[in-house]
Amino acid sequence: MQLARIRTSEGTITGEHRDGVVHTDHETHRLPDEGVELLAPCAPSALYCVGRNFATTLDQMDYERPERPDFFIKPPVSVLPPDREIRYPRFTEEFTYAGELAAVIDHSCTGLAPEEVSDAVRGYTILNDLDALDQDGRTARKAFDGSAPLGPWVETDVDPGGIDMKTEINGEVRQEANTDRMLFEPHEVISFLSERFTFRAGDVISFGSPANPGLLEPGDDITITYEGVGTLENSVGT
Repeated sequence: MQLARIRTSEGTITGEHRDGVVHTDHETHRLPDEGVELLAPCAPSALYCVGRNFATTLDQMDYERPERPDFFIKPPVSVLPPDREIRYPRFTEEFTYAGELAAVIDHSCTGLAPEEVSDAVRGYTILNDLDALDQDGRTARKAFDGSAPLGPWVETDVDPGGIDMKTEINGEVRQEANTDRMLFEPHEVISFLSERFTFRAGDVISFGSPANPGLLEPGDDITITYEGVGTLENSVGT
């Protein structure tokens, strides 16, 4: 099932997305009808992002293999809905992307064993971990407004293992991998982080991406696809 959040004249609604239509118990809304806006599929209190988690990233960037998941946190203001224009940050000249699979937490939880993770996860979506590479420290580089395009929906019926992914910039494939190439698989990552944090419903955990060759420029179109999950699309403004 694809769970989508939309904004309508009646407010924010969550329903099941099927073939461009969002269904609730009492009504349907077609995308992109006038007055219907697709939102990010959840409203997290925090986004926990894992880096250096693909073998191809270690190979390309000459990183050492981490002994445990290497993570950082983005705030709620970093979330950007699907199809929304990305503002090119004025404070950077090195702006890049990372197409990541992300889990959405279903209910408040902490201290999860790996075998308990499935019951705590609502489903999976896609996050674009935007990065101002020339800034000092991960918070400055990655935690600014709009730095986490998220969506298009939460897919509740997918196994995060063995998923093919690709990121295209203006139709050119820039990232291509399979989640089996992760150093730490999703349930292991979520369990590890839950030892340190209490998750809230709607929180997001992303699992890194293969290395991201090339920079973004104003006018670029970004398309990130994870098989069985969906496609996240945004364009870069000025």
